[in-house]
Formats: sequence, structure tokens, C-alpha cells
Amino acid sequence: MSEAELHLLAGRLQGARRAAAERGELRVPLPVGYVYDDDGIILVDPDEEIRAAIADVFACFQETGSAYKVVGAFADRPFPARAYGGAWAGQVRHGRLTHSRAQTVLRNPAYAGAYVFGRRRSRRHVDPDGTIQAKVTMLPRDQWGVVIHDHHPGYISWEQFLRNEQQLAANRTQDGARPAREGRALLQGIIRCGSCGRAMATRYSDGKPFYDCAYSRIDRVATSGCRGVIGDLVEQAVAERLLAAVAPGQITLALTAADTVADRRGRATRAVELRAERARYEAARAERAFHQCDPDNRLVARSLESRWEAKLRELTDADAELASQAAQPAPPARADIEALARDLPRLWAAESTSHRDRKRLLRALISDVTLTFAPDQPDFRVGIHWRSGASDELTMLRPGAARDARTAAVRDILHELGPTHTNTQLAEHLNHAGHLTGTGQPFDEAKVRWLRWQHRIPAPSPLAADELGVHELAQRLNVGDHVVYVWIQQGKLQARRAGRRRLAIRYDANIEAACRQRLADSPRTRYLNQQLVAGGAE
Repeated sequence: MSEAELHLLAGRLQGARRAAAERGELRVPLPVGYVYDDDGIILVDPDEEIRAAIADVFACFQETGSAYKVVGAFADRPFPARAYGGAWAGQVRHGRLTHSRAQTVLRNPAYAGAYVFGRRRSRRHVDPDGTIQAKVTMLPRDQWGVVIHDHHPGYISWEQFLRNEQQLAANRTQDGARPAREGRALLQGIIRCGSCGRAMATRYSDGKPFYDCAYSRIDRVATSGCRGVIGDLVEQAVAERLLAAVAPGQITLALTAADTVADRRGRATRAVELRAERARYEAARAERAFHQCDPDNRLVARSLESRWEAKLRELTDADAELASQAAQPAPPARADIEALARDLPRLWAAESTSHRDRKRLLRALISDVTLTFAPDQPDFRVGIHWRSGASDELTMLRPGAARDARTAAVRDILHELGPTHTNTQLAEHLNHAGHLTGTGQPFDEAKVRWLRWQHRIPAPSPLAADELGVHELAQRLNVGDHVVYVWIQQGKLQARRAGRRRLAIRYDANIEAACRQRLADSPRTRYLNQQLVAGGAE
């Protein structure tokens, strides 16, 4: 047969395959979850465990929106896979669900009931060393050769398949997508600089988010308005605006979340029940094989006995997991959830609400947030762009400006009341007026004492009007401080403790006269007076 005849025959074969594919009759390898019957009709796999595993992949992805989350949900659960070659060709084996495997399932249109031909294109090329290489590429959906909808039963609808495609594309960070992550930064990926128009980078300091226009500095295109801001400051304002916007739909939102949790729990329990049922069947089958074995053939009997014991261990593990599922507390009643839904701010702030859930709720309504800083201005603007097309703008003080304003107000109060109020009284006054420290903490005696020293604000005297301190009394009597301390120790002067380091001595005209008479009667004083008189005579 000539080369031309071979090409003609190959073309006819390709044409026949194409014609069969257009009729939906060309048999192709089926993904796990489907089988052919005797007439070549595609049917859902009769194995209930396999059907449940495939259905749970789509349900988990619809709930979480992440293929990584689907893999995590199957971390302790085997996933079926059909071998297409080798000794196990055509058989279904159970193993670990990988991320690439999960994406393959989510991207396969066969699970939407569609018959598709021509999703891939194979091209061959010859390397410089003469080696022939074949490269297979996935074609976009609009270039698929044959697409027949509702060709066979589907696990999902075609609309759901298209939504899954869009979600997977939105998760591809290498293509510029910014999906919701688990980190604390609420606006990560959707916050932009209003000066240069670029996305702002997110970084953390001591676990707290900070948004910074770092990409513009890296590319040397930063403007005077490219700044950074503490995340908590902006996030609180955006979250308050969001909660005010979604208030009418609080009950519906909470009930939908409750239904999702109940559905997730039911699917997990059903998966464990199916695994236990399969383990029970395989254990019974291994037991029958062991009893049917010739007892004298110890080589075979030992192997069958080991297999039976292994299946019994799998059954024990499945039953234990099933008992653990049954022991989990029941979800809250629907009435309780309806009551909780009426207070969406408390639901938003609940510890059980993950950062990822808050981000997904925020991104469902908000397209992006823009920060605009004006040079040499104490405030900045926060632009909120809603997915409905509306826009809101908030004006906020910069953290430094707000801190300076708080410090100035506190300083004025300290200068006004400091000379007449104690540190404890000042702390109570500042807290009652709603003032906070630069770090957002309430005032106490130690913090006020530090501010008093920093701003050189005099403290009120701890002495009463008829009291003197040790040093003041010693100066008035023209003696050393030790003399006053000796008199106090001997009981000749009455003193009380005023503060941590001062003594307050009651002092009036009678006490002053007694002190001066005591000095006059002192032998040491008479001796000093005699020396002074003798020196004057000379």
C-alpha cells in the first residue's frame, strides 16, 4: 500500500471517528463514577460509595470554592480512581485525593451529563537530535469539537459546571486572581492605592495586618500619595459599612449557612456509613475465603487469615469513626439560628466565624476598596465600590494624626487638672471621658505618672495646709534634715506617711515655739553659740 493510500485510509478512519463522536456513539474512556452497560450506554456507577465520593467533591467545592479545601475534606477518606492501563486496567482502586485529581474531576464536563469530543490537541515536533515529541494541550471551551448536552445522567448541571470553571479561574493567583485566603487581613487582594492605581501589598506585624503600596516602590513609580496604613483602622470602617448594608438579609444569610453546615455533616456521616458497609462486606468475604480454604494448605491458609485480620481491622476503624460521628453534638435548632441571625454583627464577630468566611461575605458585595492619601493632610479617603455599581466614600484620620489629636487632648487635660488632682483621679477622669493611650489602652496610675513626668506637669502637694515636709521644716528651723528625723523617731514630732516617700508633719505656732526652745536648750547649740561669741571678741 502506497503512502498516499495510507494517508487516505487514515483520513477515512478519522472521519468515521468524528462522525461517531458527533452522534455521541464513539466509546471513550469514562471517568470514575460512570460505566458502560452491555449496549454501550453510559450509566452512573452502581457502586453507592463511588457515587457518594464524586457527589461530595462537587458539594464541598460549591460550599468552599476551593480545590484545596476539597482535598482537605478527603484527607482521611479514600477516593476512587479508575486505572486506564497496566495490570489494573479498567478497575477502580481507592487512594488519596490529590489537588490535581480534584481539579480534573471539577473540570470534566462528563460529570455535567455532556458528551465532549476534541477537548485536547496533540501536536508532534522533532527535536534537533531527531527525537519525536508529542505535546498535548487543553483547548478552550469554544474550540471543543463536539458537545452534546444531556447525553447521560450528570452529577451536576451544566450551569453548575460553568460556575465551577469560573471559580477555578478566580482561584488562579498566578494569573492575577486574588481569592479569599485564611489570613486575618480582611481586604487582602481587593484594596488598591488611589494615587497610582495599583494593588496594595499585605503584610503582618505581630499578627496585625498592614496595607502598603509596596509594588509601586519596587517598580520605581511611587507617587507622593503612595502610603501605607494599619489594617485594623480601615477594616473596621469597611466592616461597619458592610453590616449596615446587609442588615435586611440577615435571617436568610444565617439560615443558608445553617443548612450548609447540616448538609456538610450529613454528607460526612453518609460517607462513613458507606465505608463501614464496604468494610463489613469485605471482611465477610475474606472470612468465607478463609473457611473455604483447605486447612492442610497452610501457605494459602496463613495468607487468607492475614487478609481476614486486615479487613477486620479496617471494619473496626470504620465502626469507631462512625461512632465518633454519632457522638458529635447536634447542630443548634432552627429557631435559635433565626434568633442569632437577627444580630448579624454578633455573628460576624463570633469566634466560630473564620476569616475566610468574612472575606467571602465581603467580596460578595464589595468589588474593591481604594485608599487615597493627600500629601501633608491629616486625613485620607476610603472609597468603597459595591458590586451593584454604587460607591461610598469615607474620610478618616491617619493613625498618626489621630494619635496626635488624642495626645493633645490628654495633654490639655493634664495641664489643667494635674496640679490639683492625683494620678489616680486623673486616670479615672480620662477613662470616664473616653480617652485612650496611644496604643488604645485605658489609663491607669502608672501611665498618668509617666505622662506627668514627660510633660513636666506639677503634682498636687500631699500635705495639708497646716503640714510641712521634713526638708521644709528643717529649712525653716535652719537645721539639717537629720535633726527632724531624730525628733520624729524620739516622738517629739508627730508625722504621718504622705505618699510613698514623704512624711507630713503637723506644724503650727505652738509646735514651732517648742522646736525653737528645744534647739535653745540643746548643749550642742549652746556650745556653738559660745564659739561664735568668742570668735567675735577676737
